[in-house]
Amino acid sequence: MNIAKNVIVFVGDGMGPNTITAARIYRAGESSYLFWERFPHVGAVKTYNNNKQVPDSASTATAIFTGVKNNHGMLGVDATVNENDCEASLREEARLKTIGQLAQEAGKSTGIVTTTRITHATPAAMYAHSAHRDWECDNSIPASAAKCKDIGRQLIEDLPGRNYNVIMGGGRQILKTNSTPFPEDPIVMKKSCVRTDGRDLIKEWAEDKAAKELKYAVANNTGTLRDVDIENTDYLLGIFANDHMLYEYKRDNSEAGMPSLAEMTTTALKILKKNDNGFLLMVEGGLIDKAHHNGKARISLVEVLAFNDAINATMTLLQENGIEGETLVIVTSDHAHTLTISGYPSRGNSILGLADVSKVDGVPYTTLGYANAGPSNYHYAVVNGSVVREDPSKVDTKSFDYGAQAAVLQDENKHGGNDVFVYAKGPFAHLFHRMHEQNYIAAVIKYAARLGEFQNLDKEPSSSSFLQPSTASVIISLAIAISVFNMNKFNIS
Repeated sequence: MNIAKNVIVFVGDGMGPNTITAARIYRAGESSYLFWERFPHVGAVKTYNNNKQVPDSASTATAIFTGVKNNHGMLGVDATVNENDCEASLREEARLKTIGQLAQEAGKSTGIVTTTRITHATPAAMYAHSAHRDWECDNSIPASAAKCKDIGRQLIEDLPGRNYNVIMGGGRQILKTNSTPFPEDPIVMKKSCVRTDGRDLIKEWAEDKAAKELKYAVANNTGTLRDVDIENTDYLLGIFANDHMLYEYKRDNSEAGMPSLAEMTTTALKILKKNDNGFLLMVEGGLIDKAHHNGKARISLVEVLAFNDAINATMTLLQENGIEGETLVIVTSDHAHTLTISGYPSRGNSILGLADVSKVDGVPYTTLGYANAGPSNYHYAVVNGSVVREDPSKVDTKSFDYGAQAAVLQDENKHGGNDVFVYAKGPFAHLFHRMHEQNYIAAVIKYAARLGEFQNLDKEPSSSSFLQPSTASVIISLAIAISVFNMNKFNIS
């Protein structure tokens, strides 16, 4: 079997099984398929982290990209590092190598594409080592952690961040002091960091590439991305929003607007595939998660379809360039959400519509709901001393702004602890075939592409050429099992 010269990892943030089902029905009905659902190999993944039954994106992305399960909110460090422990995160033995760094060490081109801030949890797990996922810029670093670099600086200054060939997403306000706000792209200050140290890390990135006489380009909207000279560009930094990028349904499709996930992904691939040693690319559909946190189910489903378009466009490009057979493509999620699909709606009923009428209170209810969510999803009122559920038939449940009913009031929808799926196609995709630990994904990537501890596997003298297939399969399984054990050695839960 050929090794994986190239690896592409698609992460649908917050895209649990119910989200996939709902998006499939929303797109084309119950019997349809999303593009990746026809991949030949499918497994399931357990998402718990070292100290939480229900995880966050920092810990799950660390598991996927490094092969080690760590603590809630931690990026690129093992489970000996606890929240806000800057000193512990600086210990070299606690810092984990990502699949991106291993690919760089193997001479491959590497890239990160996301619709969130490029310093947000999932993309940051490809390069950062941090005792808190929120330490995205200087303004978020507490005095007690003054020795630790913010995540934005790590991307631009440190390994492996500075060596990524392609970096695309949002987060201009994280990287650039006094970033310009626009009505459609404001500076977000509530939860997102805003750089205040006077530095412009985007400019510093470009100056670094120029000083090294590298071929680079910087893009800030769809037009400048399309103007990139692919043949004369080996490094691309595209930052298209101050905070997260806009939802797909709000996105300006003109050249003055933000590019789609599909366009960012195919542009990245055109640059990365020029390397004869191959490439590794991580693509995140990050706004699936954001919409769920806001309790906006329809927006999340549209983001899944944009993610679907990116995967479809990727597979078309791989086929057109004759490299599909040497590329391992993985589609997975970091975690689920509490989206529910319930009742007994008729076949063909809108997934955004009403399911039935409750036999208890006589009020209709929607097919989609949330176990918990924020105030816009809490449709209850007190009438004459009794709690009364609001009637969803009196509002437009198919609106982008509609918040599907939640059972428990929270500040926002929280993550779900469901297992998630992993779909794969290409070299060694068959190694995804049952229930797996989430950190197993990194082990398969390293084995398939001969990275890290597997880099010299084919160079060692061996009598394996005359092993029976069953024996060879056992050896492969043992090698990966041992790798997962070693990478999970700090998991003490």
